[in-house]
Amino acid sequence: MIIGVVADDVTGANDIGIMFAKWGYLTHVYAYDHFEASYRPEAEVCIIDTNSRLDAPQVAYDKVFAATKALQRLGCKQFHNKTCSVFRGNIGAEFDAMLDAPGHEFAVVILGFPKNGRTTINSVHYVRSIKLEDSEFRRDPVHPMTRSNLVDILQTQTKRRVGAIQHDVIEQGQLSEPLEQMRRDYQYVILDVTDQQMLKTIASVVHDYPVLCGSSAIAEELPAYWSTPPQPYTVSLPEQKGLGVLCAAGSLMPQTAAQIEHLRQRGIPVFELDPIQLFIDREHAISQIAVEIIAQLQAGTDVVFHTANRADIVDKMRIEGTSRGLSLSEVSRIVSAAIADVVALCVERCGLNRLLIAGGETAAAVCERLGIYGMSIWKEIQPGLPLCLSLTEPPMLLVLKSGSFGSSDFFEHAIAQLKL
Repeated sequence: MIIGVVADDVTGANDIGIMFAKWGYLTHVYAYDHFEASYRPEAEVCIIDTNSRLDAPQVAYDKVFAATKALQRLGCKQFHNKTCSVFRGNIGAEFDAMLDAPGHEFAVVILGFPKNGRTTINSVHYVRSIKLEDSEFRRDPVHPMTRSNLVDILQTQTKRRVGAIQHDVIEQGQLSEPLEQMRRDYQYVILDVTDQQMLKTIASVVHDYPVLCGSSAIAEELPAYWSTPPQPYTVSLPEQKGLGVLCAAGSLMPQTAAQIEHLRQRGIPVFELDPIQLFIDREHAISQIAVEIIAQLQAGTDVVFHTANRADIVDKMRIEGTSRGLSLSEVSRIVSAAIADVVALCVERCGLNRLLIAGGETAAAVCERLGIYGMSIWKEIQPGLPLCLSLTEPPMLLVLKSGSFGSSDFFEHAIAQLKL
């Protein structure tokens, strides 16, 4: 194993996985709860998905600590804690766990992902040139991002000292000495990222650091400095059965809404789940919409299925959940589980072996429901968005998409790739 990664959700695990797979390294993603039973030693890059973004901080810490220890027992020497590219989730707890498990006291944090519009300038994070606090992530229902300074965000979640090196230093190409100086006084150092060239510069210095944290983007540049070449391997795709492709979306991000609308405008049938109905008659809501979707899929028609994403419906769901004593994360998981049940009915009744799932929590629920505890990353469709093959028998061809990634026509491109 060349590097071990712990990711806080499955779409993020796939996102960083494709960065290594593009260089030819056999890259596997495993579910945390099933890692030991599913692990295959031939993988050159091993990623464990803890599905911990919505967990309490201590639960997230415990998962990452255990996952890092598991990788260490397998002989791993270099670790990467893969987080959301805008710092949603249990950032401090997870970073601390990855340092504590192998007994390290320093990590480099790189959150910028220029190819997906994430840049860090003077420690302030931007999403497509908009400050994080002014972006769509300010309205995230579980982790609203109301600040943009990454040092401030991380420092509120850890007792370790957080410092930063800004872009003007990195641009001079003399990062090594400033980084070593910072290492004496800080346990975390956040690096600015303005473009892909800056990531290349950073990778040339940090490629052998024991612990890296942040988004997946730096992983695209690391293998250029690895001394171990990839081993050749083959990919066998599951047989096409003449069925339509099912696209199921639980993400509330505007990018996913635009992707759904793009297919709607092209005449693809779109089915919407009213989440309020899950509190009224869950079984009827699920079975009714599944019957309609299955009829289309069996006719060879591609289908989009998503949860209602209008603000008024989301607010009603939040209020209904609160009245029942449920947290926002619990409400989110109720919706994801319902989507997963619909997907499972379609797979069981049609024999589907090609799926596109949008949204990290939704993707995790679908994989759990289908018993998919391991995947091999195959090839990239768009930055951070790969095709994957499940390690189940029979295998399934999957696209598990982060809700905020991809162009408006991504679903169209993904469907074309899934029909290979």
